[in-house]
Amino acid sequence: MFSVAARRTALHSRAAATSAFRSPAALRSFLSSLAILEQREGQLNHGSLSAITAAQKLGGSVHAFVAGGGVKSVAEEAAKIDGVEKIIAVDNAAYDKGLPENFAPLLVENIKKGGYTHVLVGHTAFGKSLMPRVAALLDSQQISDITAIESENTFVRPIYAGNAIATVESSDAIKCITIRGTAFPAAEIAGGSATIEDGVDSKTESTSEWVSEELAKSDRPDLATAGKVVSGGRGLKSKEEFDRVMLPLADALGAAVGASRAAVDSGYADNSLQVGQTGKVVAPQLYMAVGISGAIQHLAGMKDSKVIAAINKDADAPIFQVADVGLVGDLFEKVPELTEKVKSS
Repeated sequence: MFSVAARRTALHSRAAATSAFRSPAALRSFLSSLAILEQREGQLNHGSLSAITAAQKLGGSVHAFVAGGGVKSVAEEAAKIDGVEKIIAVDNAAYDKGLPENFAPLLVENIKKGGYTHVLVGHTAFGKSLMPRVAALLDSQQISDITAIESENTFVRPIYAGNAIATVESSDAIKCITIRGTAFPAAEIAGGSATIEDGVDSKTESTSEWVSEELAKSDRPDLATAGKVVSGGRGLKSKEEFDRVMLPLADALGAAVGASRAAVDSGYADNSLQVGQTGKVVAPQLYMAVGISGAIQHLAGMKDSKVIAAINKDADAPIFQVADVGLVGDLFEKVPELTEKVKSS
C-alpha cells in the first residue's frame, strides 16, 4: 500500500503534469493553422498574406494553401515567407476562379488530411463565399471578420457595423475564420524556405459555371491596399462630375478612388469602388471623403484610416465627427482648388 505521503506526492506529480500539458506553450505545440491564399492568373494576391500573419499570431505550425492553374510560381513565391513551414498547392485550372462549389470540397479534403486546428482566409468576396461552405462541411461554426486574436480559441470581431466589439470563444475542433485584412498586416515575402507539397485534388464537379466578368482596369493603386484613398459621395450629383472632380485629385495625390454606396447606387462609380459595410474595408494612411455625409455603414469601412479628411457643405454632417481634418464648403470649388495646390507643391 501507498503511504499518505507517497499518495500526496503521486497526486502532486499528476497535477503538475496536467498543468504542464494545459499550459499555453504546450497547447501551442498542438496547434496547426492553414492560411488560404488567393491568386489570379498565376499572380499571388498579396492582400491575402494577412491570413498568414493571423495564423502566426496563433502559434504552432503554419501552412498555406493555394489552388488554380499554373500555381507553381505562386507557391514558390509564398514559400519565401518566414515562419511558414509548408505550401500546399493544387495545380488545376478548375479552381482558377475560386468557385466555392468546387473549391470548398477541395479545401475540406486537404484540411482533413493535414489535421489542422485553424483555417484562415481573408474577409474578401472570395473568403466570404468560401468559408461558410467549408465550415458547414466540417460541422463547425464560422468566426467572421476578426480583428484580434486573444488565444487559440478566443477572438475579437466587430458587430453592428462596428458600433460594438464582440469577444467570442469557440470550442469547435476546427476553427474556420475569416480575418479583416486591415487588422493584420500582410506577411513579408522574405527569409523563408517552406517546402512545397502537392495537395489532395478531390476533382469535385462544380454546380455553378463561370460565364464572364468585366474588369475595370486602372493605373491607380488598388483600393484595398492603397496608402491614400479619395472617396466621393452623392454630393457629386452625377457620374460626369464625379470623374471631373475626383479623378484629378486622385492622380495628384497618387491615391486610389473610392465611393460611398449612395454614389455607387446612383451610377456615379463602379461597385468595385464601394467602401463600407457592404463594400471594401480600407485603412489607408490618408482617407479623404468628398461629398459623403458619413452614414454608419460607410464609416464601418474606413474609420480605421490613420488620417481622415472630409469636405462637405453641411457642417453638421456625421462625417465630421470622425474626421481629423474637416473643410466646410462647396466641393465643386474646394476640390479643384485643392487639386491645383497639390499639383503645384
